[in-house]
Formats: sequence, C-alpha cells, structure tokens
Amino acid sequence: MNTAQRPLQAVGRRPRVQIALDTTDLPTALAPLQQVAHLVDVIEVGTILILTEGLRAVREIRALFPDRPILADVRIAEAGSIIARLAFEAGASWVSVVAGASLTTIEQVCRVARDFDGEVQVELGEEYDRRQAQAWRHLGVRHVIVHRSRDAEAAGPSAWPRGDLDRIDELAALGFIVTVTGGLTAAELPVFTGRPVGIVIAGRTLVRADRPADAATELRRVVAEVWP
Repeated sequence: MNTAQRPLQAVGRRPRVQIALDTTDLPTALAPLQQVAHLVDVIEVGTILILTEGLRAVREIRALFPDRPILADVRIAEAGSIIARLAFEAGASWVSVVAGASLTTIEQVCRVARDFDGEVQVELGEEYDRRQAQAWRHLGVRHVIVHRSRDAEAAGPSAWPRGDLDRIDELAALGFIVTVTGGLTAAELPVFTGRPVGIVIAGRTLVRADRPADAATELRRVVAEVWP
C-alpha cells in the first residue's frame, strides 16, 4: 500500500471539531472565532467569506493563528493548480474541491498541495461513486465531506439518510478522513455513534450562538461522549 492509499483515520479515534466561518465580512467572523479558538481544532474560512473578503481573510486568520490547520473552502471546480496555489500561498493548510471536478483538476490540486505540505478535501454531492472516490484517494486526496442537505437538515437529526451514514463507513475504509456537516448541533451528534467520523463541522451552531464559547464547550463534551 502506497502513502496515498494508507488509512488516515483510525476507527474509534475522537473527531476533531472544525468551525466554519461563512459570514459576509471578516469582523463578523473574527468575533466568535476569538472566543472559541481554544476549543476548536480546525478553522474553515468559508466560501462566502472568501468571496466577500478575498484570500485576505485566509492571510489575516493565518497571522492570528499561525499553528492551526486552516481550510480555505474555495471549492475548486477547474483551474486547479492556479486556485490551489493562491490559497496555499495565502496560508491555507487545506483546500476544498467539488466532487464534480475532473480527475485532471484534482490531480493538479494534489500536486500543488504536496508542494506546500498541504491537504485536499472533496465535498461530495448527492451522487456517490465508489470508483471515483478510489481514484481521488489514489491521487492523494485525504479528506471527504459528507454533507446533509438543507432540506434534510430542516427535518432534524433523524433525517440523516441511512445511506449517508453507511457512506461514512465505506469512505473511512477507503482511507479517507471523513468530515460531516450540515447545520450540526451537539444534540444531533449521537446519530453518528459507532461511525468513524474524523471531523465534525459546526458553523451556525458556534458563529450565531449568543455565547460561542459555551456552545463550543457543549459540542466538545458531546463529542467526548459519542466517541469515548
């Protein structure tokens, strides 16, 4: 088994907590981030924030948190090497790619990521192709996101389809670090009991909380209970 294919997330390991900053300006993102930075493991500079503030948002957050993994959620669809290089030069640790990107584009992104000792994340769409996922892993993609749709989110935690939950197991078995997202709250995390989740994303749950640090503390408490 080569390095690109080696499993990265051991079953039973406690997931990391990632804050998603998808605000429309940097001050609105930094206010909650400063309160929860000591309680989260990964900082996501969201797509909306990058669209409004540009990669300046990545640079400024990198300056504030020089040792923290930062995802630039640029959702690359093409021009992979150019966009990936811009994001990594701005200080990103990881970059995101959409599942519909060609294998050529993903290969370009992975090649640039290796130059920066960075990592690549693919956000799955509603359709899932195991053979395509195997190709991503062979190219060096380390992360995949299983994303609950907003319609399913509105229906509550029981609306996580069994197929999505089983997909977590299958992707982890392929060697991916599996991230789950989609308006998650602490109360919903038990639905993932026994699943090899690598990262839990909390966006609105933390950013819009009246007391972000309390919300992050509760999230970490439940993570420790679900994945003891």
